Order: sequence, then structure tokens, then C-alpha cells
Amino acid sequence: MNFKKIHHIAIICSDYTCSKDFYVNKLGLEIIQEVYREERDSYKLDLALNGDYVIELFSFPNAPSRPSYPEAQGLRHLAFEVEDIEESVRELIERGIQPEDVRIDPFTQKRFTFFEDPDGLPLEIYEKG
Repeated sequence: MNFKKIHHIAIICSDYTCSKDFYVNKLGLEIIQEVYREERDSYKLDLALNGDYVIELFSFPNAPSRPSYPEAQGLRHLAFEVEDIEESVRELIERGIQPEDVRIDPFTQKRFTFFEDPDGLPLEIYEKG
């Protein structure tokens, strides 16, 4: 295998309008392309972070719920790197997103915290410094 990088993460949401608002207007991801696929009654929204394609946001009618708390089997969470965790926490709160208390990684000594998207998907901010 000669992997170069992670290309994207695919997320299926329950309320497309709400999730689109969350990822674009609250988290600040950039829209690359938005497509409505009539045959599937499904939207596909391609999102970028700092110009890099990172998330495909999908809507599907009647998609089943999935446990999303961090200890469920499957993808544990999606983490975003930040320069200043205190500033990022303030921005999340200003945008109506309530993060958990900031913790310190016992192995790296870096600070991090979790918050959720509209469907309860665990998201993390992890301080670079």
C-alpha cells in the first residue's frame, strides 16, 4: 500500500438542512459542490477545510440511527486540529455548540475536548501546540 493521505470522511445525517448549517455556518467548512440525486432522494455535499476536501455529507430518506457515543463499535470520532483550544471553545459556545470540559491527553499532554454534530456524532478539537 502506498497511501498518501486520508481523502475524505463520509457522514450520513438525519436532517440535511440542519447538518449543512452546522458544518458550513457553525464550523466554517467550505462548500466545494452540492448535488441533489433525485433517483435516491439524496443530497451529497462536498466540504473542504482550508481548501482540502475532507467531508462528504449525505442525506438518505429513512437512514437507520447508529450509536455514536465514543465507545460504540465503528468510527470513534472525527478530530479537528486547532492552534488555541480556549479560543476554539469560546467560538463553539458563541455558535451555540456546547463542548465538554477541556481535558489533557495523558500521553501527549495536549489539550482536547469533544462536542457533537446535530446527529450526536462525536467531534473533537485537539490542540496542536
